[in-house]
Amino acid sequence: MNDDDGYFGEHVAARYDESSAEMFDPAAVEPVVEVLVDLAGDGRALEFGIGTGRIALPLAQRSVPVHGIELSKAMVARLRSKPGGDEIGVTIGDFATATVDTTFSVAYLVFNTIGNLTTQEAQVACFRNAAAHLEPGGCFVIEVGVPALRSLPPGETACVFHISETNWGIDEYDVATQGLRSHHFELVDGSVEYFSVPFRYVWPSELDLMAQLAGMGLRERWGDWTREPFTSDSRKHVSVWEKPLT
Repeated sequence: MNDDDGYFGEHVAARYDESSAEMFDPAAVEPVVEVLVDLAGDGRALEFGIGTGRIALPLAQRSVPVHGIELSKAMVARLRSKPGGDEIGVTIGDFATATVDTTFSVAYLVFNTIGNLTTQEAQVACFRNAAAHLEPGGCFVIEVGVPALRSLPPGETACVFHISETNWGIDEYDVATQGLRSHHFELVDGSVEYFSVPFRYVWPSELDLMAQLAGMGLRERWGDWTREPFTSDSRKHVSVWEKPLT
């Protein structure tokens, strides 16, 4: 782990886009951008954990001014190297506490990034930070998986979340602490490389309470970015909380 860049230092940043290639596919990106364009309206967007710009760059191309908060300088360097990347403002820091001297119509966290905050205290702080950056009537959007505890056989702590010819992923749960560690194995040039990241998994109802503590209320919840209904069988949710107009 790089102390300055957290778990997303140079080694991870160098291969991040390639290792997450399916998430960069237009079929995965375009529905996200459509929702955020709608929520941003004529205003600005703030991305917590902007990374290499998977969402920020196409959102900016839709004429939505985007600013990002990101801990990893290595990830931001990859963003800067892409067309249009040097035009997006980025504040280096922890998105639970780092601030920007402006307000936004929408703030958003995608691809399970809320779980990178590994304590309840930090997640609550993130909601409060989002609310502080929103204009009245603005929205905070999170995309995050529903904890897959129903997939765990009795007595087991791990389940496979991805298998391919070159990549394998295993999630390891600690139910007592709501801890989750994702183990990633990737075949690179004939050798297997290992990488793991800790998360704190969180239920939709707990997120709603965090929003309430930050002075926001639930506006929408979908099963995915195409606005499909959220059901008991949904494996993830996209939730939108709104800051009151007054």
